[in-house]
Amino acid sequence: MKQLATLKGIHHVTAITSSSPKIYDFYTNILGMRLVKKNVNQDDIRTYHLFFADDKGNPGTDMTFFDFKGIGKHIEGTNDIARTAFRVPNDLAIYYWLKRFDHYQVEHDGITELFGHKVILFSDFDDQRYALISDEKNTGIAAGEPWHKGPVPDEYAIVGLGPIFLRVANYRMMKEALVDIMQMREIDQRDDLHLFYMGTGGNGASVIVEETRDLPQSRQGYGGVHHVAFRVENRDAIDQWTMHFEELGYPNSGFVDRFYFKSLYVRVYPNILFELATEGPGFIDDEEPYETLGEKLTLPPHLRHRRDYVESVLPPFDTTRSNKVFKKEYFND
Repeated sequence: MKQLATLKGIHHVTAITSSSPKIYDFYTNILGMRLVKKNVNQDDIRTYHLFFADDKGNPGTDMTFFDFKGIGKHIEGTNDIARTAFRVPNDLAIYYWLKRFDHYQVEHDGITELFGHKVILFSDFDDQRYALISDEKNTGIAAGEPWHKGPVPDEYAIVGLGPIFLRVANYRMMKEALVDIMQMREIDQRDDLHLFYMGTGGNGASVIVEETRDLPQSRQGYGGVHHVAFRVENRDAIDQWTMHFEELGYPNSGFVDRFYFKSLYVRVYPNILFELATEGPGFIDDEEPYETLGEKLTLPPHLRHRRDYVESVLPPFDTTRSNKVFKKEYFND
């Protein structure tokens, strides 16, 4: 097999929400993740694109959302990116989050175990599916850092993206896509779940595949995931992978400049969109310093001349946090 530039791990996950203000409230005040960019969908500038991440918006930590106008609810089924996981530092953090979710009345399934790690499965107001996974005894790609000024104590805070859950009707086809095309490797199997690693592996570089033959085809909508992006080092890596997909006959986007990172989009399995995204340049840029990330509507350079129009079609909502103090929340037994 031709060796390509390494897929280092999960870069980001992009999902769809029914409400930008409500998802901002959920991620800021309950999950304790930092809004690092309040942007627009570069292909549909009537739509917000919100980026929630760690303290500095490091790659491998951001969960992003579109709020497409008029879209219906996500229909759960097969051939779908079914769940997104977030990493927390250890098992003690998992127990903290159990109390936090109970306090904020977040729906969850209690603490279970998955491939040797304690996890909590939970959902938001749109029935978007998530998991928290403990990094206790985890190895592989490093996590990010807590949002230091957020409401969750640093020692318990979310520090990055964990495994991405895929639900598919044809496991053999997906395994071929992940191993033969994307150059991942199967590590473990527990019942109907198959664990794949990329790069140095670990929670931040893993994909979990479940085969479900008896479910209907999923349908995209709010409460579901739009795509998942994997980390690559730089533009050279994007070009290598573009050539790889073209040699294998897989239609792809070719190089796309998203300004905050460089991208490539491809489907190697029906109905599931993968992106490859570079680690830089990142979210701290000429429009926003570290201290006020995510507090104003920012636009990539090619859209800045249309700011008046963009602001006229996007309903405003307040994301100012630099003038606020979030009390670190602890929950007693």
